Amino acid sequence: MPDLSTDHSQASLDGAHTHGRAAAPQGRYVASRADRPTFFDPADIPVPRGREEEWRFTPMKRFRPLFDLEAVRAGSATDSVTVAVDAPQGVDVESLERTDERLGTVGAPVDRTGVVAWAAFETATAVTLQAGAQLERAVRVSVTGHEVPGEEGFAHPAAGHLLITAQKSSRGTVVLDHTGAAAYTQGVEVVVAPEAELTLVTIQNWDDAAVHASNHRVRVEGRGTLKHVVVSLGGDVRISSDLGFAGEGGRTEAYGVYFTDAGQHQEHRPYVAHTEPHCYSRVTYKGALQGENAHAVWVGDCLIGAAARGTDTYELNRNLVLTEGAKADSIPNLEIENGNIEGAGHASATGRFDDHQLFYLRARGIPEAEARRLVVLGFFNEIVAEIGVPEVEETLMGAIEKELELTGVIAAREQAPTA
Repeated sequence: MPDLSTDHSQASLDGAHTHGRAAAPQGRYVASRADRPTFFDPADIPVPRGREEEWRFTPMKRFRPLFDLEAVRAGSATDSVTVAVDAPQGVDVESLERTDERLGTVGAPVDRTGVVAWAAFETATAVTLQAGAQLERAVRVSVTGHEVPGEEGFAHPAAGHLLITAQKSSRGTVVLDHTGAAAYTQGVEVVVAPEAELTLVTIQNWDDAAVHASNHRVRVEGRGTLKHVVVSLGGDVRISSDLGFAGEGGRTEAYGVYFTDAGQHQEHRPYVAHTEPHCYSRVTYKGALQGENAHAVWVGDCLIGAAARGTDTYELNRNLVLTEGAKADSIPNLEIENGNIEGAGHASATGRFDDHQLFYLRARGIPEAEARRLVVLGFFNEIVAEIGVPEVEETLMGAIEKELELTGVIAAREQAPTA
């Protein structure tokens, strides 16, 4: 395996925590991610300056268009981004007005891009797995950007909102597929009812110029089960996933796969809030980076609340740096308010290609290009196999191989002179 080193550190966030629309004191230092401000009113979450803990890794100039409420509201009235749904029997697909009482019930936005998305979208797309439905194939939600960026970036930054509900005892998969080019901020609400089993896969395969921020707000009820999968390949992305429970015995597995190229920024911020008894969670993210100024950020937080007895949780992030000039920031945080738990832990590791491993493979007659390919694919295969959606797994592994071929990481070493 690659030579991996572990680095644990503590993150904190600015602001005060409320549930609802009341204003909070500004400038207050908050030591826990559970105490972040959560508001529906953009006035209560001001434009960040880049010095805040939750924004210190983000390239502010690239994401700044998504902070501008009026610009995003105007862009949302255009066709710069379209949403189309292909669903099998057993699924209801609706277009909801902002006033629909089902919207905003999972939780309030957690940052500036999230609150702008909430305030700017015109209509929401609702996908509902009917009670007891056992889907024969996945629901496909295609989010497509149609903009061509100019010298000043995208002229029509836009917002969107999705509501995904798995009603009681339903079982199925929903795939969100993001392609094209746009500056897009998005809210995704997810409700998993008791005894339902939902796999939600979100794929960010945008064109290189795209900028995408998304806030996933999730509630797993009773003995519901969620598999939450984030795949980031193209564009600059910032995905904040807030995974919560309502009722005893819920289960969440969160997986992430990302491949960060030269000049690209990919940021993933999963947060699991254990506030109910006897719930289970596993968070596992893996990424590879290559090229000058490739930057991946992972901030994984987990809260075990005072009432969350019997909690079983673990979070892991691993990064494989393939070339010089690439950087990975990885910060796991675990906050425990209750010692009566089954288990809790976290790990973070970042490493480079292990020349000893390559030598080992080459000594057994495997060409260097193939050896490097096997190392990278082996690094990802463990987590990709957990996705459980064959067409997604095949597409993902194919995309990883394509990335390696296009950027020449394999070919460069293959052509290098040998001693």
